[in-house]
Parts: sequence; structure tokens; C-alpha cells
Amino acid sequence: MPDDPIPQPTDADGISPADTPPPWGSESRDERLTRLSGKARNLPDKPGVYLMKDGKGVVVYVGKASRLPDRVASYFVPSADLGPKKQPLLDVVHDFEVLTCEGEWEALLTENRLIKDIKPRYNVRLMDDKSFPYLVVTQREDFPRVFVTRNPTGQGEDGTIAPEMKGARVFGPFVNAGALREAVQVLQRVFKFRTCRLDIVEGDPKNRFFRPCLLYAINQCTGPCADKISREAYREDTDHFVRFLGSKRSVVLRQMRDEMQEAAKELNFERAAALRDQVRSIEKLDERSSRSELWQPETEIGYIDPDKGMRSLQKTLGLDGPIRCIEGIDIAHLQGGETVGSKVCFVDGKPFKNEYRRYRIKSVHGGNDDYASIREVVSRRYREAGEGHELYPDVILIDGGLGQLHAAIEAFEQLDTRPPMVISLAKKEELIYVQERGEPIRLGRDNAGLRLCQSIRDEAHRFAQHYHHVLRRKKTLDED
Repeated sequence: MPDDPIPQPTDADGISPADTPPPWGSESRDERLTRLSGKARNLPDKPGVYLMKDGKGVVVYVGKASRLPDRVASYFVPSADLGPKKQPLLDVVHDFEVLTCEGEWEALLTENRLIKDIKPRYNVRLMDDKSFPYLVVTQREDFPRVFVTRNPTGQGEDGTIAPEMKGARVFGPFVNAGALREAVQVLQRVFKFRTCRLDIVEGDPKNRFFRPCLLYAINQCTGPCADKISREAYREDTDHFVRFLGSKRSVVLRQMRDEMQEAAKELNFERAAALRDQVRSIEKLDERSSRSELWQPETEIGYIDPDKGMRSLQKTLGLDGPIRCIEGIDIAHLQGGETVGSKVCFVDGKPFKNEYRRYRIKSVHGGNDDYASIREVVSRRYREAGEGHELYPDVILIDGGLGQLHAAIEAFEQLDTRPPMVISLAKKEELIYVQERGEPIRLGRDNAGLRLCQSIRDEAHRFAQHYHHVLRRKKTLDED
């Protein structure tokens, strides 16, 4: 067996010292790549960011890695194919440095900031006129929220400043908005801050009757909208998040453990338990699920990457923000008998069965009227959302074609608040119909967003059929 690589020491900032390379031009191309490959294999086995330099010491490329030795060494193998844009990099790279990080999430944010600051010529540039994204944590709201924006000043066209931006903490700029939102989503599982736009005021009596969104149900938000947490405890959590962004993880963990012990001494066991859970979550930030952990065992459609599917669907639908929650609706019957409806819920691309619902259709008596059945299910399911007592999901998926979509839209028009996005997925041709669009969207059969929609549609169909069969059996056997 080959010897284990010797870990390369790093300085206090996690940057590896740069060995002085031979002068540029004194090596052949193969000798230079062999030298760089050997240096890469001796890198510390940690996540981090690598900076490729040319013969003059100028950084020409910045990248991130979950394991630095594997990723950096992959550039210098003889068969490396970096693609047409990065392949010329091998002709100019003369040396590299690395910056070790405490996790992939930190490497992602660090890479974004370095690209913005250094502007290496081999990194993909933003070619449009959009500004860079920033991360904002509001400060003057009773319950601060976290969001991504491309307008860090909050100044509108009329020169006024948005209220939520006054006094806000702004981090950035970053390069990739999608990657930034992905990092925020990971950290939300730890600090449970809100990302909604609700105007939540402490002591408002309406909060007690508000139904929190699914992020509270899946323990990714503490539910300040429904009086589930005090203002003081919520602000402590957001303060931890802000310190976490600006400090090393080890420092924040030490502070949180001290706070946990202090809360326990004061017999505030609920707060101590919340801090304990946050500490454990931070320690598990870099744990990743494997492909073998199938996220939807109910259907035999093969593995689907939930994150990839949601990003693809967001791009297809032209949504500005990320998709977190999708609900699917289907109708099942046999020649108009025992008509039932189903509503399934997917959060972060995975089924969330606590929010599955089934409906026995009451408005259709005899006959086959899918449109009326859909209108009834939509009205019953989203009545409270229309009255402002809960939030809509990001996307509502109706099983069917243009007619089924129109039926759902007609039901939504009777409500005071409209949903953000309603689509339908037609069988056979697998066309996606979108609200207020004349032509359907046709995607390739292997499109990740289409496959995610298919899995949700199929799960809603399975759930509706199961309830339909239960009712038919009861009717046939004359059971109660």
C-alpha cells in the first residue's frame, strides 16, 4: 500500500504555505503538472478553497472542494478534461494555495467572496447586468428575518429606503445566488430563523390563531408568526447566526455551550435543550446523505436528486426565489363512484407525510366531473390560506391538463389571496401547463424538474387511489 500523504501544515488563517516553485519556463509541461499533482496529493484532507496561480503569481482560478487532495489533484492527471473553458488553465497554472474551511458550506461562501474580490480570468463571469447577491439579516423587526437580495442598500426607484433594510446586517457580495440560498437553507436547519415576508409584531393577538407554515412543522423555523417562541429567545438564535457568519465555528460552539450551561443553572431547561440541539446540528453540518438513502420509497422511478429537481423546476417556471414546498392534488373515482381527492406535500423535494390530506368529494353526486371535484378540493384545502391564516406552498401541482388547471384557478379566484404558482402536469405527453401562460412547457424526459413533478403527481395519484379503494371496499362489504 502507498504511504499516507503527509498532512501539510497551515497558518492561523488556514492558508497553506506556498513552496517556492521553480522559475516559470524552467520545466516542461509534464514536469510542471507532475510537480503540482504531487503537491496536491499532500494537501490536508479537509474542505476548502484552492487558488490557482500563473507564473507571475496572479490568481487565475478559484474553486471549492469537499476534500482538497481529491479535487485539486484531479486537475493534473494526464487524462484530465476540464472542458473548453478551463482546459487552457493547465497551460498557465504554475502554483496554487489553499484555504482550509470548517465545512462545505463555508467553502461555498468563501469561494463566492474570493471570486467577487479577485475576479480570476478563468472563473465563469456574470455576463448579464445583474448586481451580485447579498445576505441580509434584519434588525429593527421584532422577529428578524433572513433573505437574499441584489439591492444591498434597499433604495427604491423613488429614493426611499425599504423599512426592513434600515439598520440591517448585510453580508457579501457573493457570486452565485443559488449557492448562497443553498447555504442559507442548510444553516436554517440549525438556527431556525424565518425567511418569510410576514409582518410579525410581538403581542399581536392574531398571532395565536395563525397557522405556521411547513418550516415550523419540519423544525426548520421556530414559528414566531404563531407565538411559538418569545422575542428574546428568537433574537438570541439570530444573534448566534450572525456570529456564526462572522466567526470560526469553534468559537461560536464554545459560546453556545457556555450559554447552555448557564441556562441549565438558571433552571431554564427548555432554552438549554434548544441550545443543545443547535450545537449538535452545527457539529453535523457536514454530514451528507448517500445515494442509497432513497427519498421516495413509494414509487419505482429511480433515484432523483431533490435539490437538482427543485433548482431545475425553479428555472423552468421563472421563479425568483427557491422552491421549498410543493403540494400535489389528484382526483380518483370509478365511473363517478366514490370520488375522492388527495393532497400530498413535498418539502425540499422529499415527501412530508404529516401534511398529506384526503377528501371525500361532497359536491359531485353521480357522474364523472373532475373539474368540480378539483374546485372542491382546492377550496377546502386553501380556504384558510386565502383568509390569511396560513401560507401557500411555493408551487401547487394539479394532476391533469389545461382543463384541470383552469378548474383550480377558478377556485382560487374565489379566495382573497392568490397562490404564488399553480401548474398542472398532463399524462402521456407530460406537458406542464402554467397559470397565465398560453402554451404548455415541454421538457426532456430526463429533465430533473419534470421528474420531480412526475414523482409528486404519481404520489398524489397513489394516495388518492388508496383512499378510493378503502371506500369501495367499505361500500361493497357494507362496512361502517
